[in-house]
Amino acid sequence: IMKKMASVVAIMAVFTLAVGFIMIGSVSVELKEKLGIGDADIGKLGTIFAMTCLFSQLLVGFLVDKLGHKPLAIAGFLLTSVSIFLLGFAGTFAAVVVAVVLLGIGSILCNTVGNTLLPVVLFDGKDPVRASNFGCGFVGLGFVFPPMIIATLIGAGVAYPLVVSVVGALVLVFTVFAIVATYPQVSTGFSMGQALQLLSKPLVLLAALALVCYIGMEWSYNFFTKTIMTDMFTSAGSENSAVNAGYVLALFGLTMAIGRFAISAIKNVSDIGAKIIAVVSLISIIPIFLLAKTGNTTLAVIAVGLTGLVFAPMFPTIVGFVFARFDPSLYGSIFGIIFSIGLIGPMILPRLLSSEGTVQESLPIVAIAAGVLVVVAILMGVASKAMKKKE
Repeated sequence: IMKKMASVVAIMAVFTLAVGFIMIGSVSVELKEKLGIGDADIGKLGTIFAMTCLFSQLLVGFLVDKLGHKPLAIAGFLLTSVSIFLLGFAGTFAAVVVAVVLLGIGSILCNTVGNTLLPVVLFDGKDPVRASNFGCGFVGLGFVFPPMIIATLIGAGVAYPLVVSVVGALVLVFTVFAIVATYPQVSTGFSMGQALQLLSKPLVLLAALALVCYIGMEWSYNFFTKTIMTDMFTSAGSENSAVNAGYVLALFGLTMAIGRFAISAIKNVSDIGAKIIAVVSLISIIPIFLLAKTGNTTLAVIAVGLTGLVFAPMFPTIVGFVFARFDPSLYGSIFGIIFSIGLIGPMILPRLLSSEGTVQESLPIVAIAAGVLVVVAILMGVASKAMKKKE
């Protein structure tokens, strides 16, 4: 049972990673009201969060090998929980910055534990793309949880600090599971020597570039869906704009979860991974433009839901597609490289969206990133075929 618990912890870890990633966006409107800040400040918090995640990711890969999954899982859940409580009770922008830094470290600990365990503990370690998609379906559910709870409880009149504390308390409970679980001995750490060798592999570099595009796109929606929808609902005369916008952000996570679970039902996705990434990236341009141009709240809600659905397979398919070409002993190093480089995307894209004009008007920037991802995915397919021929 304790060995099976490792699968549960891996799923809880990616769920918590999502909670961390969507948390700033989930409380953005409330923070703006409480602290008297604007969209540009939320964009700054996003950049600080992404930078923290990037530096943490480089270090945490090493620590998996040195310390194993258990201490990192415990630390990840604890830090994320503490940071969420701090977000609820912070009275100054400086305190929020501290919370965001802790949130970044905790999220990346959970990220590394979850994403390196999933391909090993699910489906007997035989189908990394399927395992990543199934596990990352819980990332989608993690995206649903904070905005849904926050919208529901604030709508019911519960005070903001107490509402946020509910999310922090759940993550704290996960720590117990991390303590009692038994973990497989997998060498999935980040080795600098291996990393330098892997950097010469075109497929690894292309996957990193793909994640620069994708993570930037996803975080733009995580951070600003609630802001965009609050403004739209307010313009339409809604009395509960922020609450309704919270539900739309939850819808984004829900459709992402549905998409990932659907892809995980397909066996041997590894063979067609590059094609899947290219196709969904191309399709995603349509709902992104729809949200950018519409003034109709119903159309905007549909656009957000569709975007979650087409974004769904991108991240796990990029990761799993690369894993499928390498030995499992290299997973940690590969993941460390591609995710660290990928975090450059959210350091740039959300800031661009919040720098000039309204965030909604700036959304075509996200569509451009999707267009670049189409090209990168095609090149990933070419690089993968070239590796097969060498084998």
